[in-house]
Amino acid sequence: MKKIGIADTTFARYDMARSAINELESTGTGFQIIRYTVPGIKDLPVACKKLIIEQGCDIVMALGMPGRKRLDKMSARIASEGLSIVQIETMTHIIEVFVHEEEASDDRELSWLMDSRSREHAVNAYDLLFRPEKLQANAGKGLRQGFEDAGSVDSREGIYH
Repeated sequence: MKKIGIADTTFARYDMARSAINELESTGTGFQIIRYTVPGIKDLPVACKKLIIEQGCDIVMALGMPGRKRLDKMSARIASEGLSIVQIETMTHIIEVFVHEEEASDDRELSWLMDSRSREHAVNAYDLLFRPEKLQANAGKGLRQGFEDAGSVDSREGIYH
């Protein structure tokens, strides 16, 4: 049985892990979910490494919400770089699911975005483990998690999407 790690924070203003777990459970079977919650976004790299090394997770989702302040942006950058290092060190995918507070115009949109991005990336994590051909079939289609897809610019089909 595969193990999917979910690392999230108390700093986020929405329970992104709940959305990801719900989506994973409705997408398929054959896995166990292990959740690890930390205070802030800079704690995510260690949480992910612990999920991989100590818990034997095959893939991990790192869920976080950087705030609007400049310091929050710096923290997100540090966390992202840390997650990249952990991926390379462990040869394990970490799906970074960050929703920046200013991406949304109000709290209602922020809630929707945090839910939808978490769910869409949960499917990506599932696909990486169980259906990699599905990701390959969608290569170059400009898919986005949360907001509307950007679409392809592939002119070989004679049509710009």
